[in-house]
Amino acid sequence: MILRKWEELPKEMQNEQVRPYYDYLAQQKMTLAIKFLLDKIFAAILLLILSPIFFAVAIWIKMDSPGEIFFRQERVTRYGEKFRIYKFRTMVKNAENIGSQVTTNADMRVTKVGKKIRACRLDEIPQLLNILKGEMSFVGTRPEVPRYVQHYTAEMYATLLLPAGVTSEASIEYKDEERLLSEAENADEVYINKVLPEKMRWNYSGISKQGVMEDMKIMLRTVGAVV
Repeated sequence: MILRKWEELPKEMQNEQVRPYYDYLAQQKMTLAIKFLLDKIFAAILLLILSPIFFAVAIWIKMDSPGEIFFRQERVTRYGEKFRIYKFRTMVKNAENIGSQVTTNADMRVTKVGKKIRACRLDEIPQLLNILKGEMSFVGTRPEVPRYVQHYTAEMYATLLLPAGVTSEASIEYKDEERLLSEAENADEVYINKVLPEKMRWNYSGISKQGVMEDMKIMLRTVGAVV
């Protein structure tokens, strides 16, 4: 199902702030269906093309520090459903138990190889698996951890009408997010009270601009931002 019926949405999403976004998306079902299909096709193709890099990075991580190759963290996607996001591990083992849920620029938990992988955004490649599973899309609101979703305002729930994304306009505008948070005394508080609301303004705009060409523009901008 491309879009659930209004009455089938989670109760917290059935509010006046979410309704305008829902009504718009209800008129874009064909566009959303095409996007869903293309996401899976391109994800499969990219996994094949990038498989040599995929295995090279995996070996690099394993040789650098003890721990798993993948970092799997619980995140929230469409309709508030929880899933495990795949990333290449860039931090020390059990990093979640010894620090904040967000990463800062000077985070001591990041490994030597991890810094290089993050700089090139290579840690995001495994999310192609999430796209194939239907948990994510190439373009959409970045998935948050459950504890941050608990701080969502009524309007923020509109971002859960669509699958979470690997990239978005907000991701591009806040590509230096780690550096900004490294200057904060309490990274979690700054993220919840300042960064998250500002990123959401970009996400609201993204909901209202559905289209394959729009997604292509954002993906190309993302490549440019990484380069």
